Amino acid sequence: MASLSSLSITFDCKDVETQSVFWAELLNAELDDGANEFVASIGGVHSGESTTPGMLFLKVEERGEGKNPLHIDLDDPNYPADVDRAVALGAEKVESFAEFDIEWTTLKDPEGNVFDIGRKTPTEEGEI
Repeated sequence: MASLSSLSITFDCKDVETQSVFWAELLNAELDDGANEFVASIGGVHSGESTTPGMLFLKVEERGEGKNPLHIDLDDPNYPADVDRAVALGAEKVESFAEFDIEWTTLKDPEGNVFDIGRKTPTEEGEI
């Protein structure tokens, strides 16, 4: 059984504050706690509490070739188990990362659309 628990629409941003504040104001929503110059979110992203898609804004210096600047992120508390499942279903693993207190793997679906599967980085106490 898949352990994917939430979904976010993710924006790669040169200016996280401008993008996240724009979308929060447009949607009459609040930014989630913990927003900073590198990452911000709306809708409880990576909290496991939201049943609807949230929005995640990540700082990037450059948008890599072949990387969608707007893509889907799937939150997986049992990461990286579902990465292997996605690959078995036909996804291509691109690369794994750990930054901004999140660890994730970027993949491409069978038609080359980029998406990520990840989770908040566990603390030393094992909390996520």
